[in-house]
This record gives sequence, structure tokens and C-alpha cells, in this order.
Amino acid sequence: MAEPNRIDPGVVAGILDEVYAACRDDTSGAPADYIPELAAVAPDSFGLCLATADGLVYRVGDTDVGFTIQSISKPFTYALALADRGLDEVARHIDVEPSGEPFNEIALEPDTQRPSNPMINSGAITAASLIHGPDEFERVRDCYSRFAGRELGVNDAVYQSESRTGYRNRAIGYMLRSVGIIDVDPDAVVDRYFRQCSIEVTCADLAVMAATLADNGVNPATHERALSTALTERVLSVMTTCGMYNAAGDWVTTVGLPAKSGVGGGIIAVLPGQLGISVYSPRLDGQGNSVRGVAACRELSRRLELHFCHVTRSARTAIRAEHSVSELPSRMRRSPDDAAVLAAHGDRARVYELHGDLLFSGAERGVRAIEAASGELDALAIDLRRVGEVSVVARGMLDALQAELVPAGVRVALVDPDAKLGHDMSSLRPDDPRGRVFIDRDTATEWCEDIVLARHRPPGTHSTSITLDEHPLLAELDPDDRARLAADFSERTFARGETIAERGDQRSGLYLILDGRVRLTFPGTDGRIHRLVTLSAGMSFGEIPMLVGKPFVNAVIAETQVRVAVLSPAVFDSLTEVRPKLKLALLQRLAAGAYAQMEATVRTISGSH
Repeated sequence: MAEPNRIDPGVVAGILDEVYAACRDDTSGAPADYIPELAAVAPDSFGLCLATADGLVYRVGDTDVGFTIQSISKPFTYALALADRGLDEVARHIDVEPSGEPFNEIALEPDTQRPSNPMINSGAITAASLIHGPDEFERVRDCYSRFAGRELGVNDAVYQSESRTGYRNRAIGYMLRSVGIIDVDPDAVVDRYFRQCSIEVTCADLAVMAATLADNGVNPATHERALSTALTERVLSVMTTCGMYNAAGDWVTTVGLPAKSGVGGGIIAVLPGQLGISVYSPRLDGQGNSVRGVAACRELSRRLELHFCHVTRSARTAIRAEHSVSELPSRMRRSPDDAAVLAAHGDRARVYELHGDLLFSGAERGVRAIEAASGELDALAIDLRRVGEVSVVARGMLDALQAELVPAGVRVALVDPDAKLGHDMSSLRPDDPRGRVFIDRDTATEWCEDIVLARHRPPGTHSTSITLDEHPLLAELDPDDRARLAADFSERTFARGETIAERGDQRSGLYLILDGRVRLTFPGTDGRIHRLVTLSAGMSFGEIPMLVGKPFVNAVIAETQVRVAVLSPAVFDSLTEVRPKLKLALLQRLAAGAYAQMEATVRTISGSH
């Protein structure tokens, strides 16, 4: 068994590493100090995660360090309140407009007496008051745990610290009770709010929680529904306009993702339908947002083209189909020995067909799948013919994929006749990361097969030239019959590119290939000439016109210089009278060969080349 190739760290992980390194040296800002326990954290901790909507988490840095969720709890409690009370009832208590005030302002909307939105403290405390159940906080914790995909707990030291110093939040609670926005004990509600803010998470947890919002409320890791699709839309809308406090306008214009920050140093950002991002870095700016967190999200959005006003088309690209060359071979008919090698090792070359718009999320899925399989591959082809829009980041990711595969011993080809990746030249060098570029999948598949054969064919088993006596059509005949029939053949040589027979030509003989290759072609509905099959030494053509007396239905072109032995129509017809048994044996072998050729051709065409 071949040694697996090693691909490290991977294209997307490499992008995250670069963004992490670009932001790591920024030590401006300071941890929150109005809650004593928050001021005691390691100020230079830094973690960065990106979670896909199908559950994979890319991570770099301090992604398993525990910290308290703080205000990132707000959209999740708001979600639970919506699920408990419904949109209309929650809207009677909490508005959804940006406030223009600090997040802990003791103020309400003057006309409605409601908090401006659920992302500021007054709105979050109101949302906490709307939770139903015999143990409201346990329902909150269970809700967060469903989003995270694991059981979360409270950091009691932070909770005690918040409780001892949370006079402003208590004042907000009493204000809300005094105007009737909440109708329960404000001390109990504010205590619940302190507890929810003290739930401990990691950067990786937040990434999964963000990805759950991205996946319409379904946790991509556990597949459990945490929130309905309609309510997820509502939560993400409010996060877009209000999640970053007074920096929301700058955030939307420069990052363009629904987001929520917390004074514990965390930030989550969501690209609906595609991914979730999380950052942990305790140093905060003047708005109470993580300095590195904002910078990392801005850089990821720029590099990956994530701004929701840019991603205007559904990022539906994925691998439409994939197959090994043993499952769907090329139209190059192989010798029995080579066919056996491909049957045994053909899984070491694969063809991946992409479709849709190639934006970051779709490119990530494709790159991830290819990287996962590359350890067992000798060659692969990426078919881009059904791809629509190709973003700059997707082009860079596929270039980076090629660059990392070549040193690992994996040869890469593109099927890209329209140069969607900008590769308008095809390299012939094996070590060139730009690889080969083909106009159709069939020729790329043949190229993959050739690499597998070159690496796994037993020494001394490959021959491109045979004698007439060695041709399978004659080899099993009685020696006397073989000698008599061979005497009736004449040898001819055709130059590369020379037409041996045009489509519509009358039968001109039975051709046995002794050396080189010929290609049978047909005109496609797209106006191009396509290959039906390529034949090599030991194979034959012209038998169908000879057997049925009809013209050639395909053109026959010499792919290389080719040497053939030809039995003329006159001699072929005369065998019926002069050597009927020999003619019968010849017809049986021709019929078997024609059937095998038809079977191979149908099998290949069925793959929609």
C-alpha cells in the first residue's frame, strides 16, 4: 500500500494563520475593569475560529481557553424569549432600533418606554424577564448549550464579581419595573442576567454557536435544531443593526456581517447559510469591542469576500460529482495489462466536478474534500466547466491547493476551457503548481490514468508496438491459418494528425493497429469535434463498416504516428468462398472486439463527458 501524502496545514487553515499573525502584535486597548474578575484575565490571549455551516471548525491560537460570554449572550436569550413569547409579544417589550447610546445607558425610548433593542443592557434584561419555566436560568443555560453543542456552565467567580458590583444593571432593572416593561421581581431578573453573562465558553464554542445561526438555527455539529428558521432571521437582523453598539455603522460598512461582541473579549460574526466566525482577545477599544477581534473579522471579511452586500448570489457551490478513474475511465481504450493496473490502482486518481458560484464557502467545501482525500492520491482533476462566478478568494484558494499538493506528490489538472481561474497556459512540468489545463474532462481523465500507470505498472509490461502475429485478432488462430491470413494483410503508416477515414467514407479495410494510437471522433451539438475513443496497439477499427457494409460513422485520425496492417474489402469478402472456417473465426473475434469497444464507450459516455 502506498504511503499517504501529507498536506499541512491546509488552504483555509493557512488563511486563518495569516490573519492571526497579522493581528497578533496589536496590543492596544485593555481588558474590562468595571467587573473585577474580568480585569484579572490574561490580556494577550488570542484565539480565532471559523466554523462552516456543515460543522467543521478551523482554529488558531487560544481557542480552548475558557472565558465568560458576557454580552454575546444577548442574541441567544433574545432568541429564547422569541421562541417562548412570539414576535409580537416580545416586540411589545423590546424595540429593534439602534439606540445611539452606550450599551449600559439608563434610558428608554421616550414615546414607548421600551428598550431600543435587545443588544443593550436594558433590552437584554427585559429579554431575560420574558423566559418561561420553573427554572428560567436553566432554560437559558440549556438554550446556550444547544447552540454550542455541549453542556455549558457558569463561572461562579465572575458571577459573584458581577453581582457585587452590578449596581447600574440593578438600576436598569428597577427602571424597567417602574414603567411596566417587566412585571416580575427586578432583582431576580437582573440576577438571571448576571448568571447568563457569566456562562463560560471557549472561542471554539462561540464559533459553533455562530455557525448554528448561519445554518438557520440547526447546530451543524449535533444536527439539533436550536431555533426556528424564522426566528433565526429575526435575531440575525437585530445583530446586524445593533450588535456592535455605537460601532455598528462602521462594522456594517467594513465587515458586513451580523455580529455581537462582549466585554469578556469575544466576538461572533455570521454569514448566513455559510459560516460563523469567533474571536477571543480581552483587550477592548473605546466602544467595548475586542481590538484584535474587530481587526481579525475585518481582515477575514476582506480576504474571503464575506461582506453580505458582496455575496449577492447563493453560495451553493459544492462538489457536484466525484469519481475515480476506475469508476469512470477515459475514452482511451487500454491494453488488458494496463486495464488491470487501473482496476487495481485507479482509486489513486480522482476527478472532482464543481458547480455553481465559486465563492469562499463553496471553495472551502471543495478544497476541504480534496485535501481530505489527497493523502491517497497520485493525481486529480478539478472540473470547472459548470462553475459560474469565481471570486478572487476562491481563485487564490485553488491556486494554494495546487501549490500544497504538488510537493506532496499529487499531480493536479484543471478542466477549465474558459480560463475561469486565469490559467491561460498549460504547464508541462511535473513540479509546476499551476498544473495542466484541459478543455474537457475526458482528456484530463486520460492524463490522470497515465500518471497512475507510470507509477504502478509493473516493469517490463508496457509495450507500444507489436507484430502482426502478436495482434489478438490473429494470435489465437491455428498457426497455419494465422500465416495464411497474415499474408493477406498489407502494412501502412500514417503521420500524426493524418485522417485515415472521414465520416461517411465507404469501407476501406479492416485495420489492425501495430504501433501508435488512432482517435475516432464525432461532431458535437456544441459545434466542436469530440473524441469517441482512442485505440492503441493490439486493437482494431473499420470492422463495423466491413461487417455491415455501411460507411464510416466516425472520422478516424492518427493521434500519433501509427502503423497498421490492413485487410482490404475484396480479400475480406473473398474469405467467405475460399476459407469459410477462417472467415467465421475472424468474424467471431471481430464481433467480440466490437462488443467490448461498444461497452467501454457506453460506460464512458454515461459519465456525461
